[in-house]
Amino acid sequence: MKFLLSALLCFSFITVFSQSKTHSSYVDVSYFKGNIALHNNDILHLIKGHPEGYIIGWSKKTYGFKDWEQRYNYPDYGVTYAYQNMKNPDVLGALASLYAHYNFYFFNRNLMFRIGQGLAYADKTYDKETNFRNVAYGSHLMSSTFAMLNFKKERIFNRFGFLAGVSLIHYSNANVKAPNASTNTIAFNAGVSYNLDKVEPEYQNTLDETDRKFTEPVKFNVAFRFGVNESDVVGMGQFPFYIFSGYADKRINRKSAIQLGTDVFFSKFLEELIYYQSVSVPEEDVSGDEDYKRVGVFAGHELFINKMSLLTQLGYYVYYPFDFEGRMYMRIGLKRYFGNKIFGAITLKSHGAKAEAVEFGVGIRL
Repeated sequence: MKFLLSALLCFSFITVFSQSKTHSSYVDVSYFKGNIALHNNDILHLIKGHPEGYIIGWSKKTYGFKDWEQRYNYPDYGVTYAYQNMKNPDVLGALASLYAHYNFYFFNRNLMFRIGQGLAYADKTYDKETNFRNVAYGSHLMSSTFAMLNFKKERIFNRFGFLAGVSLIHYSNANVKAPNASTNTIAFNAGVSYNLDKVEPEYQNTLDETDRKFTEPVKFNVAFRFGVNESDVVGMGQFPFYIFSGYADKRINRKSAIQLGTDVFFSKFLEELIYYQSVSVPEEDVSGDEDYKRVGVFAGHELFINKMSLLTQLGYYVYYPFDFEGRMYMRIGLKRYFGNKIFGAITLKSHGAKAEAVEFGVGIRL
């Protein structure tokens, strides 16, 4: 039933989006089997077998009719559905996930790298009475990141092709709800592809050498991020957070910009955690009067892909009155520009491999 549902879902995307003369499209179906990586000893008791499942993708191929397509060696973009049996039916159960993805090509288009971001649904989650062992998934709905590195060959037999390689699937709710130890599946995959169009357009090559010499003056950005999250103390509750950011960026070419700026954090879960530790954990030597606010400075990079961009930032707290997961922090996520100035963003803030929050943001690039 789940297989039929996923097939129907992918078919609906194919019907809506495959009617373009400047593009063609294909579907691929792969089986995978692998291991849950032990990134945290807290999940050791959950690893009972080798997870397996299937991946169904629909991709729209580009041919350079837009300049950005040529700059990135004619990537594909589309949707991926994945189903995974975690091989621990009573505790972890199974997960179904849906992603938006890009495919990037290397070595004469024989090597494909697919990266996707989306949502996952877990049918088994933590429950203090019926499923207290599941410290990996604290909520049914989670964010998920998906990556594949495949050898790929199209049209080996008529419209059928072949692909095989390795995949990584990460599931986490980013501390929206505790517990959140998360899991990472590393797997081998193999499958077939089928081109939906009999004839494909020709690849365009119209960019001149001056295209790479693009620069912009320094731009100033203001962003507001928000969301809800919870500390690692199960049952403490969810609290809102607000982040005000200001930074300058310098566009160094068509693809990249470098950033330097500051963040001011108002994380209400920290206020509750400070109070909790002051009354319940005397060995932590917390008075209860510590300030829950933090201020950080960061350097970052932005990779522009059409109207989307990939954001990566590394920060350091210069105002840090309460110790929580260390002074270094990272941010990674996606931005979507609406015109030349306004943008929206979804980002993940973490301390190393420890996620703190999923941030929803809006901003302006002046």
